[in-house]
Amino acid sequence: MKADQAAAFLRALAAANPAPETELHFRDAYTLLVAVALSAQTTDVAVNKATATLFEEAATPAAMVALGVEGVARHIRRIGLWQGKARNVVALSQLLLDRHGGEVPEDRKALEALPGVGRKTANVVLNVAFGQETMAVDTHIFRLGNRTGIAPGKTTRQVEDGLVKRCPPDMLRDAHHWLILHGRYICKARMPECWRCPAIEHCNHTAKVLAPPAR
Repeated sequence: MKADQAAAFLRALAAANPAPETELHFRDAYTLLVAVALSAQTTDVAVNKATATLFEEAATPAAMVALGVEGVARHIRRIGLWQGKARNVVALSQLLLDRHGGEVPEDRKALEALPGVGRKTANVVLNVAFGQETMAVDTHIFRLGNRTGIAPGKTTRQVEDGLVKRCPPDMLRDAHHWLILHGRYICKARMPECWRCPAIEHCNHTAKVLAPPAR
């Protein structure tokens, strides 16, 4: 997909959803960081249920460290990989206290040095909390990049770089949200609901599903 076609694809998504936002619930940069770290291989709905009680008890790095691994685990046992995530949340909170005065850094390298924080998580935090023009690629966006042709790639980094290259600069900050929501609710993994797609005329997918299955 060339840059002008990619821009048209994104503009169609933007017209359908002018003010996209993350579906994770958070209060500030720290609670966003924790929520995104917990969201790996788990739905945002499940994370929001867990953090509703977790953040009532611990919404700062110091409170999270005081709560401890077992305390965190008590709130997140229903989400995937909860044991490792509980350890990471406490460990990253401790490092925020030790290295950053309890504040979430606005720097990718510093974020990725925290336990359980990879490039995708760092990109989300930099984008949502600090307004930086980053592109976080999750399973939905990776699928869209390849299925639609907007940014094909064998790795998430290749898809990320392709999207950054093709996105108009003024759309880059919101493009992550448009794409992830589109992948979550319309361009689904098992069967894309192309008949509802606002960007269908700009999509290169060769097996479009133009009508819902008969019941």
